[in-house]
Amino acid sequence: MSSVTILYVEDEESDVMLLQHVLAKTGIHNPLQTVKDGKEAKDYLAGNPPFGERGLHPLPGLVLLDLNLPYWSGFEVLEWIRQQPQLRRLPVLVFTSSSRPDDIARAYDAGANAYLVKPNALADLTAQALALRDFWLLQNRLPDTLGTRFTAPSTG
Repeated sequence: MSSVTILYVEDEESDVMLLQHVLAKTGIHNPLQTVKDGKEAKDYLAGNPPFGERGLHPLPGLVLLDLNLPYWSGFEVLEWIRQQPQLRRLPVLVFTSSSRPDDIARAYDAGANAYLVKPNALADLTAQALALRDFWLLQNRLPDTLGTRFTAPSTG
């Protein structure tokens, strides 16, 4: 059984660890790749070194993108993704602490598929992870051109 790789672009290690914990707690076992800045996000998606081996660094079927990143902001990464013919259909969910209306509008203008504000409470993050699983990982279908296919895990 294959599953969609999630690329989490986040510079705060504590946020990465918290999401890893919540995904495991909720039974979301999709491969999670993480990069810590906008430049690494672009290199990962482009398959540039040190991410050139797709067996180790598979093309994701879903990107969780923070906005406040070193080197390239989340907005710049998102705009770059939408300019790449092989990536333009890649689902990108902005996952950030900003609830500013201008950030939300700018993210959608740049091509975000969704805008999620990171919750402060663990229970809320857990609920958000379950919603992400149910829609983006179970119900959503990816175009074959992304090079990844998702097979829903058996429920038990």
